[in-house]
Amino acid sequence: MSTVWWTILGLALATAAVKGVGPVLLGGRDLPERFTGVIALMAPALLTALVVTSVLADGDRWHAGADTVGVATAGVAAWRGASVITTIGIAVVLTALLRLAGLP
Repeated sequence: MSTVWWTILGLALATAAVKGVGPVLLGGRDLPERFTGVIALMAPALLTALVVTSVLADGDRWHAGADTVGVATAGVAAWRGASVITTIGIAVVLTALLRLAGLP
């Protein structure tokens, strides 16, 4: 077995151990309110980080272009209550129009 496979196996075991610690230690008890508040905010924070990184990063540099404007406009539409399909449509159409106009 190569080093890569040993690394993958070790990381899989470490991940399983980390995920198993919580249920073993808490054993069916409810989490304190302090922790549930933090856990509730982790998903939006991680999603925001992924979206910002994928929209603003272009290989080895940061840039803003047509895709940035499309996603930002779709984000505003989602915030204002638009459906997911409408939000995606706004992002796609606006990005395509801006690229046709020459914005990278």
